[in-house]
Amino acid sequence: MTEGPRVEAIDRALVLLAALAEAGPDGVTLADLSAATGVNKSTAYRALSTMRAHGFAAQSEASGDYRLGPTAMTLGERFLTPRSLAQSLHPALVALSRAADELVHLGVLIGDQVLYLDKVEPERAIRVFSEIGRRTSAARSAMGRALLAARTVPDEQLSVYLHQSGLSRDQLFTALAAARSRGFSIEIEENEPGVACLGVAIMRGTNAVAALSITMPSERLTEQRQRDLAALIRSLVPPLLPDGLSLWRPGPTG
Repeated sequence: MTEGPRVEAIDRALVLLAALAEAGPDGVTLADLSAATGVNKSTAYRALSTMRAHGFAAQSEASGDYRLGPTAMTLGERFLTPRSLAQSLHPALVALSRAADELVHLGVLIGDQVLYLDKVEPERAIRVFSEIGRRTSAARSAMGRALLAARTVPDEQLSVYLHQSGLSRDQLFTALAAARSRGFSIEIEENEPGVACLGVAIMRGTNAVAALSITMPSERLTEQRQRDLAALIRSLVPPLLPDGLSLWRPGPTG
């Protein structure tokens, strides 16, 4: 696909916006911003003044340094609302449910709980209680464990996710360590007798924004099936994700 015509002023503003994001919360001086982007100081100053008026840039009263403004910082969050996530990820859930012939859920982390945003049921019947809008403990659910593992929550902070979970911190630590080792989480008969789930986190950059899970009778989730389903997710789901989203892959140290 060839590039279309470009508007120079917008091009400069976007370059400055990217540089502000790279600078982080400490901000950056006008001189350093100009040097980093190749935009001369007077032009950068005018562009930044316009960006400040719209909330895309902010300036420290004390130092004069520039940083991202509130409008820029919330753009991604506005796009990734629970409603928009459910809509944009629904095709991936449908494809995964049909390929696995199992129940598939989508959820997000809300405090110490997982909120169910969407689900797709298989053609074969499965006796599982689940409904969109339901909340469950993050510590004892496959989606919650996938999200916590991907977010690399420090060990000393894990206890805040144990409310009404019935788990100890060591039990949650073990479950998350296993998820980081495998690249997916599991939960077997911890919420409902005879039911098991496998979960994988969905990322926007380095931030875990959602998780999907495959739910089935526990006798079907053998170790071999776990590997097969994980491979199915990684081959089938990525092409169906919206731009900017990806599946979590643990790093070399998990």
